[in-house]
Amino acid sequence: MADDDNPDHFGEDDFQELLRNLLGGAGGAGIDPAQLEGLSRMGIDPAMLQQIMGQMRAAFRQSAGAPDGIDWSAAKTQALHLSNRDGLAIATGERAEFDQAFALATLWLSEATTISDLAAAPVAITRGQWVEQTLPVWQELAEPVADSIAGALTSVLDEQTPEEMRQLVAGAGAFMRRIGGSMFAAQLGGVIGRLSLEVVSGGDVGIPVMPDGVAAILPQNFADFGRDLDVTDDQLALYLATRELAHARLFRHARWLRLHVISQVTDFARGIHVDTSALEDLASRFDPSRPEELRSLLESGALLPQRTPAQEAALTRLENLLATIEGWVDVVTADATARLPEAPKIAEAVRRRRAVGGPAEQAMASLVGLELRPRRLREASAMWRAVTEAVGPAERDALWDYPDLMPGPGDIDDPEGLILRLRARAAGEAPPRDAMDDALDALLAEATAEGGSAAGDDPAADGDEGPGSGGSSDEGPDDPRPV
Repeated sequence: MADDDNPDHFGEDDFQELLRNLLGGAGGAGIDPAQLEGLSRMGIDPAMLQQIMGQMRAAFRQSAGAPDGIDWSAAKTQALHLSNRDGLAIATGERAEFDQAFALATLWLSEATTISDLAAAPVAITRGQWVEQTLPVWQELAEPVADSIAGALTSVLDEQTPEEMRQLVAGAGAFMRRIGGSMFAAQLGGVIGRLSLEVVSGGDVGIPVMPDGVAAILPQNFADFGRDLDVTDDQLALYLATRELAHARLFRHARWLRLHVISQVTDFARGIHVDTSALEDLASRFDPSRPEELRSLLESGALLPQRTPAQEAALTRLENLLATIEGWVDVVTADATARLPEAPKIAEAVRRRRAVGGPAEQAMASLVGLELRPRRLREASAMWRAVTEAVGPAERDALWDYPDLMPGPGDIDDPEGLILRLRARAAGEAPPRDAMDDALDALLAEATAEGGSAAGDDPAADGDEGPGSGGSSDEGPDDPRPV
């Protein structure tokens, strides 16, 4: 309470009592006016503090009894708010048109690939449905970055807290971590919500964000994609339906592929460490009445430092993997839609779109530090085309049966080497030697030489087993050597 000898004094006990009142839900109604007057003398805006404390009370209520982690509900709320702003329903006529496109695309794909059809029927979905179905994957991809930002924010705020306030805020680390994580989650939700306004199909972003075996198209974004292409809606719908089915079929057939892609993305994300100097600079001048500064810092990517060599290598591997996947999808889609006069024009528009990305994809790259660009898509498509023409669709598609059969970056560079291996395997012959075989032989030869050298240094290896042994050098009567 206030010092009786100094009525104008507003001490630590007063401040603690005020915090208890604010956090207890009084909202200012039951707070002593003298306390608010004391805050004013300290240079603190009472109204602003009450607003902040109201937000903190809400955060406490949301996280009460929850584990010490990140509350992703803010991401879902923000994403759905943006995705549903232009309405929820899909017209019955639109749904029927896409059902027909999917039915014909299924027949065409059966002629272009030996990979089997989906168990579930493809569907037309709303933007909000796309958000709800893909959010778990986005959360998994972003969680390492969210953890890093939340931990860094906790550390920086702890360092910035004056010594005399340390005891007052002791034990608030876990709470501040949830606050930082929730702030990031809200930003991620905004990016996902804006992305839902751009994507045309479930596989549009290249990674398997839809549930396993599900193919979908978003009619609400279909018109925007085809607006400047000068192609008919029925041809565009057929092409996009075929491409979406090919993408979903591949991931359903090669069930290991989904985990392979996701693990490579999360391996990259786990290597991200937040630039604490940028946070420290912000904390030193942070104005709670202007949260947009922190939001801008998150969106700009300024908190994510330059990539390490290990991250660059991980990103290169991921880009090669995405190019290998989408190159196969490109070739199979082209073969299946050969009857469409405008298919080449649509295919080029899809490739350009994947190479550049929309605003929401660029925002995702800034927020998470990852660009999901298949930079070698054309080279990978050329490889799959050469393989198809050389050995046929069945041998080509068999490369997705097991992880060790899938083409690698070297095969994109040298399709002829891959074709020679496939032909040798089909003929039951040993595959032609490559640089990997030569390297393995060199290692084995080196190991053999080292083993032989070690044996040569062992007296027992030369038959010299010492006195009293059966290998004595004394010539006996049965010694075959000449005297």
